[in-house]
Amino acid sequence: MKITREVKTGIVAVSVIALFIWGFNFMKGLNLFDGPSKTYLTEYNNVQGLNTASVVTINGVEVGKVVSIKFNKEPEKRGQLIVEFSVETDFEFSKKSIAKIYSASLMGGKSLAIVPSYEGEMANPGDFLQGQIESDIFSSVTEKLNPLQAKVENVIVSADSLMTGLTDILDTKSRNNLKKSISELNETISNFKNISESVDQLILDNEEKLAKTLASADVTMKNLSKLSDTLVNANLGVTIQNIETTITSLNKILTSVEAGNGTLGKLLKDEGMYNNLTNSSKELEELLREMKLHPKRFVHFSLFGKKDKGYISEENKK
Repeated sequence: MKITREVKTGIVAVSVIALFIWGFNFMKGLNLFDGPSKTYLTEYNNVQGLNTASVVTINGVEVGKVVSIKFNKEPEKRGQLIVEFSVETDFEFSKKSIAKIYSASLMGGKSLAIVPSYEGEMANPGDFLQGQIESDIFSSVTEKLNPLQAKVENVIVSADSLMTGLTDILDTKSRNNLKKSISELNETISNFKNISESVDQLILDNEEKLAKTLASADVTMKNLSKLSDTLVNANLGVTIQNIETTITSLNKILTSVEAGNGTLGKLLKDEGMYNNLTNSSKELEELLREMKLHPKRFVHFSLFGKKDKGYISEENKK
């Protein structure tokens, strides 16, 4: 049977149309050769670059495609995006499952992963799942760097304010004084270095003398140690006891004197005896003065045996 040109043209046209339909649906994430698929919905404020035909996975296994991404037409949810995706298997999960956008590679491609949950009522086609976005490595780094950037900016602003304040404070005179102080500090450090070198040289020059001095000090300490041992071995207890006995006896004597007992006590306490001694002292002083002025009254001698005429007072002479 000969196929006419018209039939061939029709077959080619039908094939092209079928291929176009299949390719169009495949680009939308639908494969006409696969079994019947179930579609679910989720919602995001930002899809992070997710597009139609992005892969949908469950536990890392590809199970479908993203079918469409549309804006929500409800006024109270204006700007939010509704993502419709297909699941081409009979795998069941509950309505508590999560649809999470994640980075499939470092090149920035996004995929949709279903984090299944098996608690509660099972999800039916057309149900909404909770949407989440997983931070990729660049987002994580950006999130961690943003606070650091803010702190760095604050530090820079503070440093700028500090430098401005220092510029206002350090006028020409202050800067000159600061330079002078730094110069003097350098000179002081240099002098201290010279002194340190001199001390080191002095120690080196007198190293032998220092060694002898330390040896002498060691000998002195040994002698003191021997002296300490000698004092410890000496009968210090008896000596201290004798000293205590002597002090006790002296205290008794002082107590007796204070009470007026004995000659010394009476002399200190008896006023009459004190007066008698005072009067006797005065009389003795007068007697000595009289003997010094008139010795003849008390001493009578004659070299030739002549009798003494006796003492003639000044009144009788007159």
